[in-house]
Amino acid sequence: MFTGLIQHVGTIRARIGGTESTRFEIDAEGWSHQPEPGASIAVNGCCLTVVSADGCLAFDMVPITLERTTLGGLDIGSKVNLEHAATPETLLGGHIVQGHVDGIGTVESNGSDGSDGWKLVIRPSGRVTGYLVEKGSIAIEGVSLTIAGCSGGLLEVALIPETLSRTTLGSLEAGDQVNLEADCLAKMVGALLEQRGLISPGDDPES
Repeated sequence: MFTGLIQHVGTIRARIGGTESTRFEIDAEGWSHQPEPGASIAVNGCCLTVVSADGCLAFDMVPITLERTTLGGLDIGSKVNLEHAATPETLLGGHIVQGHVDGIGTVESNGSDGSDGWKLVIRPSGRVTGYLVEKGSIAIEGVSLTIAGCSGGLLEVALIPETLSRTTLGSLEAGDQVNLEADCLAKMVGALLEQRGLISPGDDPES
């Protein structure tokens, strides 16, 4: 698992396509933590396994990963948020993030909103919409955030300067797509309600 606290921003240096998988090589120069092969790393919120750490960090992705996340649309030069898997000694400063992307959202707007600070507004898709609760948790591109508002089919979060400086979120523009992971506790409650027939698959757990 992860905490949603980004530790480093890396740069994709190579993208190598194959018949069964695609390999990304990511430059993580300057990261104080150097992962070993076999380590789990969240790349823009998607849990991947390091297959090589010789110079760049290399990750292999199967087609379903590329289809269901934003990683398939990234190219050489793209910046990515990186976080090493949590350990029993890790301070849980964010929230429990599994690295399993629930849906892809589209940025509606991103920028300073005068006296209200910096706001990122996203139109989510998929079942993640049923787990959005004001003041609840959401992971956007792997970043642990608190939901400031969710109405009219939109998700809104406030970004502080620290988040803007340490992640890729500040560079997002309208139309960009982002990985979304709903709070795992909300998903567990929804799954239990489905199993007991209290809601139907695909229903909004809040309704």
